[in-house]
Amino acid sequence: MVLIHPKPRVSIVICTYNRADLLQITLNSLPALKAIDKAEILIVDNNSTDHTREISQSFIKRQAGGTDVHYLFEQTQGLSAARNRGIQEAKGDIVAFLDDDAVPCMEWIRTIIDTLDTRQDVYAMGGVIRPRFESERPKWLIEELELPYTIVDMGATVHEYPMNRHPFGANMAIRKSFHDKYLFPTDLGRKGTLLLSGEESWIFEQMKKEGKAILYQPSMVVDHFIPDSRLTKDWIKKRYYYQGVTNGSMHKSQISKIVLLGKVASKVLYIAVDALFARTEGRKLLITCRMQSIKGTLDTLSRRGKMRLIG
Repeated sequence: MVLIHPKPRVSIVICTYNRADLLQITLNSLPALKAIDKAEILIVDNNSTDHTREISQSFIKRQAGGTDVHYLFEQTQGLSAARNRGIQEAKGDIVAFLDDDAVPCMEWIRTIIDTLDTRQDVYAMGGVIRPRFESERPKWLIEELELPYTIVDMGATVHEYPMNRHPFGANMAIRKSFHDKYLFPTDLGRKGTLLLSGEESWIFEQMKKEGKAILYQPSMVVDHFIPDSRLTKDWIKKRYYYQGVTNGSMHKSQISKIVLLGKVASKVLYIAVDALFARTEGRKLLITCRMQSIKGTLDTLSRRGKMRLIG
């Protein structure tokens, strides 16, 4: 007998690459969520070489007759390609993205459905992303360095995101109808272990251009794992460098490049002044990281960054 699941309201898309053990923790947290009967789970394996397939198939087997779960293998390397595959396979009206190392709160699905049902003008939403450190938080990890670690808390009130902020892929939901027109750009975003980004910024930029509201909902909470391997100064400096590479990659026309160079010049001046007052370990690291971002941008604009994109 084949069990036929009702059409889901929410398609939970979890893209994963070689992190089977963390994925298992995330998957095991989902069946207990409230309103899970209104959701499907799509595991998008982005060409993993570890035991991701076995973990996924074991979870699917345990959920037989219960939660609707599907395993998808996406050979094209890159987070954007994996997300697009999940979107294309999604049956729900809402696509909710969850990282393979994130555990949502019990009300996560219900909050997404209720919010988007109440606010028809809202096309995307995000919420709080709390860090779960593998060991302990480094003393140098100041508030200004939190965003690269996807640590997000914008307060306890519901409000639209300001112009320079948007949801993060560890915890975001988007109406699928928006993706009928816009998918994630495959020239941006993570590819394997390469720390490129920018694909989320591009999507939300298109959304804002069309006048669609993007909502911060503090009741939409996930706990996000941060391994010790990322809690190093070398990692955060590399992360900033590739953010600079991303910024440079997103400016293709000559006029756009000139405008970007003007912004870079202004940032250098600001950083130079700020460096005069940097006293703590964290503030000094922030200065170094910002300079690494500028270096990544300039390397990319001068085409020297091209070699780095394959390393």
